[in-house]
Amino acid sequence: MKKSLGAKALLCPCPVVVVGTYDKEGKPNIMTAAWCGVVNSKPPNISVSLRKATYSYDSIIEKQAFTVSIPSDNYVGETDHVGVFSGKDTDKFAANKLTAVKSDLVDAPYVSEFPMVLECRLIKYDDLGLHTIFIGEVVDVKVDESCLNDNGKPDLKKLNPFTYIPAEGSYYGLGELLGRAFQAGKK
Repeated sequence: MKKSLGAKALLCPCPVVVVGTYDKEGKPNIMTAAWCGVVNSKPPNISVSLRKATYSYDSIIEKQAFTVSIPSDNYVGETDHVGVFSGKDTDKFAANKLTAVKSDLVDAPYVSEFPMVLECRLIKYDDLGLHTIFIGEVVDVKVDESCLNDNGKPDLKKLNPFTYIPAEGSYYGLGELLGRAFQAGKK
């Protein structure tokens, strides 16, 4: 029997990403986000949802751009830190010994040490209540060559991303391959 927990945003698991922006003075900033996902495949669009209180919120609107870096699991501490402190008061790149790289395609930085980044041009945003959803067109995906498989695609085991479980407030690594999409259900 299932027990009702009420209306909550408990989608499990949530990907952990780091959103990169430049503030009004051009200072690079990053923040951790778990409310994100793919919203369209052609053109490729992803979303991130942020509270208005975040320092990154106005920067995305002003610059019309953001990046989404995917940290590997050996950066859990740094990733958590950039989600706890505000870029208004802290240089989160310096505090975590991370390197800001200026995108050559959008007006936003990304994290050099993280193995994968999606560079996004803001195409729309909508206030949904506590959060605003930002939809970005992915103009490029960059992946460390060491994290590609023999077919030139991202290798999950080499990327080592991790997830967030909202009900627990915990981070988890990913498990083993369970099957191939569009094949596992064939009978």
